[in-house]
Parts: sequence; structure tokens; C-alpha cells
Amino acid sequence: MVNAPTIDVLLIEDNDVFREALELMLAVMPDIRVVGSVGDGRAAVDLCEETRPDVVLMDYRLPGLDGVEATAAIGSLGSDAAVVVLTASVENGELGALYEAGAVACLTKDSDVNEIVGAIREAAGRSAPLV
Repeated sequence: MVNAPTIDVLLIEDNDVFREALELMLAVMPDIRVVGSVGDGRAAVDLCEETRPDVVLMDYRLPGLDGVEATAAIGSLGSDAAVVVLTASVENGELGALYEAGAVACLTKDSDVNEIVGAIREAAGRSAPLV
């Protein structure tokens, strides 16, 4: 097994069951560590400042701040965190706003596990899984 630094991921998802499922899914990845998990956009910004993750996996529709507002706020922290948006659905205008706010990728919640993990790795600058 390659010894490389883990990718620290912050999960932002207001659906508790889906957020817990994501945590369990990511926990089995040898190169990914979940450093925090919240269900509110405003709390996400505070937790991002505290944990300094490599990648933020964020829902689009959130209480407090939505995905666009939270992504922009995370960027204004001077954070190096790459934001990957995971949403049930997104319209073209919303997608443009997410990318303009600083998101690096946008996937739907029905994406394959490998696709989600691949997007996290790619956002962190690692495109291949550790072996």
C-alpha cells in the first residue's frame, strides 16, 4: 500500500441519513478521512475554518446558507479546500452559480460511489486510488 497523506473531507449535508451513509462509505477508503460533518451551510463555513479540509463535499440546498453562498464564503476564508457539490438536482443557472462561487465539481446524489470518491480524489489533486 502506498503511504500518502490522507485527503481530509468535510461533509455538508442536511439529510442526516444520507450524511451518515456518506460518512460510512468514505470511512472504508484508505486515503480519505472525514474531519467533520454538519447539516447547515453557515455551520459548514465555521467548521471549514476550524478543520481546514482538503475537500468539502457539499449539498446544494441547505439551511442557513445554500451551497452557492457557503462555497463563496469558504473561498473568502482563504481556504485551499476544493468544493465538490453533491445534490439531488441542479438547474443550469444554479450550476453556473456554483462554479462561479468556486465549486470544482458538481455531482448528483444518485452518482456511483466510485464517481463520488473519484471526484474527491481529483479535487484533492489525486486522480488514482491508492493501491
